[in-house]
Amino acid sequence: MSSARHSVSIHFARTLVAAAKRNDIDHQKLLRFAGLNEQMLENPGLRITPDQLSRMMQEMWRVSDDEFMCMGSHPSRHGVFTLMAKQAVRCRNLRAVYHHLGHFYNLVADALNLELSITDDEVRFSMRLTDPDRDPDCTLREFLLLLWHRFPSWLIGQRVPLKYVSLDFPEPAHNAEHRLMYPCTAKYDQPECALVFGTEMLDDPVVQTPRTLSAYLRRAPLDWFKRQAYYQAYTRRVMDYLESGEELATTSMDEIAEELHVTSRTLRRKLADEGTSFQELKDDVRRDAAIHYLSQPSIPISQIARYLGFSEPAAFTRAFKQWTGVPPGIYRRS
Repeated sequence: MSSARHSVSIHFARTLVAAAKRNDIDHQKLLRFAGLNEQMLENPGLRITPDQLSRMMQEMWRVSDDEFMCMGSHPSRHGVFTLMAKQAVRCRNLRAVYHHLGHFYNLVADALNLELSITDDEVRFSMRLTDPDRDPDCTLREFLLLLWHRFPSWLIGQRVPLKYVSLDFPEPAHNAEHRLMYPCTAKYDQPECALVFGTEMLDDPVVQTPRTLSAYLRRAPLDWFKRQAYYQAYTRRVMDYLESGEELATTSMDEIAEELHVTSRTLRRKLADEGTSFQELKDDVRRDAAIHYLSQPSIPISQIARYLGFSEPAAFTRAFKQWTGVPPGIYRRS
């Protein structure tokens, strides 16, 4: 099973629609481009694919000519990120990348201010919006912090290990998404938004090239929404095993414990220490796989139920409704 088969909270689609409505943009066109509809937006527990969110954001960029999605005090015209990235890929190392990123956007983007602060052992890359009221759902701040971390990490070919992410808004209802977005603790109600990490990687060289950047930009923003390994050690290893295995339906904790060279009791305790359980992780993987399969009309629901280890379609329907709030048939028709 591909690790790319995961899902994203529909919260982000809802905030894009809200921004479109505030700015007299045809939100129905955004939804159609992503294969969504307003009925789906009514259920805050629903989840969508990264591809759907990516296509929706691409269309928002295009119709608004604003990479800040009409959530900043001033627009950042479509193509500004590409211009920055083509210069960043020629930087020598991570230190130069963050210097360039901050300097570039402070020159061309009046909607925000970026600041890079480096001490003996800590780097702080902070961001303030000039008009936070234009971003009432905090989506622009969440998205830009994600970007300021994932793009530099891609440039050096490895994840920059964050100590924590600072957010200048209260803990939201969709806070569970933050553990998928940021590989660290999230601190809320802070004076500013910031990424904080150690100095040990600042001299790591940029390994990407203009050629690899071209392919990266063609995929954008899809890569930014794919799940990355932002879990604690045992949770991540169990997730990796579940996502890569061909027999998800029959995979047991005993089997994974043996693979990890620990007892089932030890694995259960390790997962509990990390705030999760084997069944919770397996359900998360099954939910995301179900959403992936339901986006392919040629696969019958009964077959999806068998793939995921349910004894009958009715059991799968009950589980899917519990996961997302709607039955699989309605989700597929939507």
